[in-house]
Amino acid sequence: MWYFSWILGLGLACAFSILNAMWFELRTADKKAQAAQAK
Repeated sequence: MWYFSWILGLGLACAFSILNAMWFELRTADKKAQAAQAK
């Protein structure tokens, strides 16, 4: 039964890393758009 915790842990870690990367990309794109509007 220990493998269930490994599967859940790895799944949650992968999901968190994907969401974190998506958030980072959106944040950098938003900062670039704000910088372009400020000019």
